[in-house]
Amino acid sequence: MSTLLNARELKEQASIVDLLARLGYQPVKKSGKEHFYLSMLRDSDTQPSMSVNDQLGVWFDHGSGKGGNIIDFGLAYWPGSTFNEVVGKIQSAAEPHLLQRTLRPRRPVKVRNYAIEEIKDLGTHPAITNYLKNRGVFDVAKAHLSEIYYVVEDDKGLRKPFFAAGWKNETGSWEVRNKYFKGCLGNKAITFIPGDLKRAAVFEGFLDCLSWLKENENTGESLIVLNTLTLIHEGIARAKQFSSIDIYFDHDPAGHHATKDFLTALPYATDRSAIYKGYNDYNDKLVAHMNRPPLNDPFERKPKGFSY
Repeated sequence: MSTLLNARELKEQASIVDLLARLGYQPVKKSGKEHFYLSMLRDSDTQPSMSVNDQLGVWFDHGSGKGGNIIDFGLAYWPGSTFNEVVGKIQSAAEPHLLQRTLRPRRPVKVRNYAIEEIKDLGTHPAITNYLKNRGVFDVAKAHLSEIYYVVEDDKGLRKPFFAAGWKNETGSWEVRNKYFKGCLGNKAITFIPGDLKRAAVFEGFLDCLSWLKENENTGESLIVLNTLTLIHEGIARAKQFSSIDIYFDHDPAGHHATKDFLTALPYATDRSAIYKGYNDYNDKLVAHMNRPPLNDPFERKPKGFSY
């Protein structure tokens, strides 16, 4: 009898399409390896804006800008559940489809349909530059991001070129972002940027980390970026070596639960998300403040009848 897949095996082998079918969702259309759904994560979706690439084991909801692997989906679909509860729900909902370890090839096989052709410094491609400027982080990103040019081969063997801003993780793989796409070329892993040996700051994604750096560039903390909340336990293990830990997770159910898990494991850590209270994450706050109209000159707002 097959045993349940653990969290790592679920991420590497389990079928998101099969899980969605078990939950009662079918794709509205298919295009190559992409399956498109009306998003079950939002009530307002009228066009199929959620895509799933089952070969790569990833999904992306274009309406919310969120995506990831099968456990990232579970965290979004069951927002009131902890990481371990989500793993259990996927295991239960997926039976018997996801119990076979040979269901899908492991990640090194899944990602063979892409190839990175060139890596350049930031500032070469105007679309990447504009994307990062619109997110308010282009200046600080120069020291941490690269331009990634890659091709993806479809079912017919046609090679399609793409480009994106890239952030490297500890396996040497790339988290890639542009205006229209969020994904990972290779294996998911955390990113660690060494700094102070006693103090660390922990983030969900690199845009939030860069947003923090824009306001705290010279404070010197070591930086831990999970790149996905499914790596929360790896992040906790890395953070244990520090005596001072600040956490900057999203203001959404998954972020709240990740913060709770982090503080349960390391109760001396500090939740700093109040800094962007009223916004979903650090970058949302940065962008909102960047786009806020400037205050008028106070001398232009003198009371009626007042003279200088």
